[in-house]
Amino acid sequence: MAGPMGRMMAGTGPENRSIDFKVSGRRLLAQFKPERLTLYAMLFCVVLSVGLNVVGPKILGQATDLVFAGIIGRQMPSGASKEEVLASMRERGDGQVADMLRSTDFTPGEGIDFTAVGHVLLFAVGVFLVAGLLMAVATRLVNRTVNRTMFRMREDVQTKLSRLPLSYFDKRQRGEVLSRATNDIDNIGQTLQQSMGQLINSLLTIIGVLAMMFWVSWLLALVALVTVPLSFVVATRVGKRSQPHFVQQWRTTGKLNAHIEEMYTGHNLVKVFGRQDESAAQFAEQNEALYEAGFKAQFNSGVMQPLMMFVSNINYVLVAVVGGLRVASGSLSIGDVQAFIQYSRQFSMPLTQVASMANLVQSGVASAERIFELLDAEEQEADPVSSAKPEELRGRVALEHVSFRYDPEKPLIEDLSLKVEPGHTVAIVGPTGAGKTTLVNLLMRFYDVSGGRITLDGVDIARMSRDDLRAGIGMVLQDTWLFGGTIAENIAYGASREVTPGEIEEAARAAHADRFIRTLPDGYDTVIDDEGSGVSAGEKQLITIARAFLSDPVILVLDEATSSVDTRTEVLIQKAMAKLAHGRTSFVIAHRLSTIRDADTILVMENGSIVEQGTHTDLLTADGAYARLYKAQFAQAVAEVD
Repeated sequence: MAGPMGRMMAGTGPENRSIDFKVSGRRLLAQFKPERLTLYAMLFCVVLSVGLNVVGPKILGQATDLVFAGIIGRQMPSGASKEEVLASMRERGDGQVADMLRSTDFTPGEGIDFTAVGHVLLFAVGVFLVAGLLMAVATRLVNRTVNRTMFRMREDVQTKLSRLPLSYFDKRQRGEVLSRATNDIDNIGQTLQQSMGQLINSLLTIIGVLAMMFWVSWLLALVALVTVPLSFVVATRVGKRSQPHFVQQWRTTGKLNAHIEEMYTGHNLVKVFGRQDESAAQFAEQNEALYEAGFKAQFNSGVMQPLMMFVSNINYVLVAVVGGLRVASGSLSIGDVQAFIQYSRQFSMPLTQVASMANLVQSGVASAERIFELLDAEEQEADPVSSAKPEELRGRVALEHVSFRYDPEKPLIEDLSLKVEPGHTVAIVGPTGAGKTTLVNLLMRFYDVSGGRITLDGVDIARMSRDDLRAGIGMVLQDTWLFGGTIAENIAYGASREVTPGEIEEAARAAHADRFIRTLPDGYDTVIDDEGSGVSAGEKQLITIARAFLSDPVILVLDEATSSVDTRTEVLIQKAMAKLAHGRTSFVIAHRLSTIRDADTILVMENGSIVEQGTHTDLLTADGAYARLYKAQFAQAVAEVD
């Protein structure tokens, strides 16, 4: 449940450190290295497309000049040259008009050359059409690049999760980890899809347009550049204000998902203990925090676009005024000014687009930082390169002066030694926190010992690969685990090879599960969800025992598998477990002492140490810790009967 401990864990660790956008951004870009060839092809298409788009206004300016020249030429007397007409205009006192027409290439007496205008317009249409096709190809290449990169990143996260030690998951809420593997990766993908191609296009457009602007008129180009420093100041100031809010937005998303996941998986307990209001209040609190962070992030970054549009309009006014003066002086043609005004818009638009994409980029990099935190988490110790393996798995287990501690400052197990012969059953009893489950975790190498060693058939398990070690160990835990699928698929999950329906049914019969499975509507093909809806707790336990039968382990670990079932089902489970344990080395963690009377050795643990060991009869005769536990349970049973 999301109590104080859950909230405390959710708020600790590396998630609370500040984000470094430059480092995370560079690292995110480094993920695209395997797609270099595709990126080069995309860049080539974008460069050509932008180049053609940039040339377009200049071509349209030529069409405007042809139309204007035709209009002026038709009004002039035919038979005279352009120079003669301009000279006569100056003699009449129209010197300003003559200066303005100086840059216009007209022929007196001739009107608009529609053929020439048509050719220019067709050429412009062709240029824009090819530019559009190239941009479509570039967009497809961007989509391919991003999707393949996200595919690899998901694989990296999945691989990383499989290499993380159990302690990593013990210290974090499951929903928060899931949020990184789903929401954050999806957010990175959406960010890159929406911004990557557009960002490259905008940057190249800025460069290309700037070059054309200087080619048309260096003076107007300098005027257009006056507003660039103002745009830069706006972008950086707003960006710095937005960054912390995007980081907080995705952290809060992870916490909210963790709370929802806990409340959903434990909804029965929430209702039983009347905690709906408290759960709803916690949800409302975290939802409000997410709203605040999201609103501030989007608002601060959303302010950027209108501010950039304002700067763009200032740029437009300056270019229009100075351009008009240049036309009036005859230094520029009307077509060139028209083209330049289009260039000023083309120059301002990508600046605005780059600024408006800042919120997307900041959000994506914030998610990337969370993914990189996961990928950088300390992994469990790698398997040895030349791993050892027993010549024959018989199930002889020895613990030699083993010590272990979860917290370096708090010892749990100190100098524990134990030998278990093949085929023997060892029961482990003791109060909660004595170290019973920890002992099993060490045997499975979910955790590695702090001192001493554990051997399997004479081979130190630290020198074995985890796969080889765990392949010979079967587990039946108190908390059953099933996945969404058929009952047959759940049983077959225990096998490391392809199994036949006959083998699945044989394992189910051995586990006393065949009878109830056949009463279900679809028998072994009955579909159950990950919570095992439709089957009881005892039936779920029988399915997990059938799974263990199919794995045919040399060592069997039973962790209080009958604590939450009825008496009749408990008898079935005990019979199934006795059959499963026959001839195998077995470790049984038990709270009900009546279930372990026939164990070859009973270990009584307290505070991480074995305080007693022996058979049931010997320990009762010794009248020590085991006898006290047994009498306490017997007295409790009598009290319940009374």
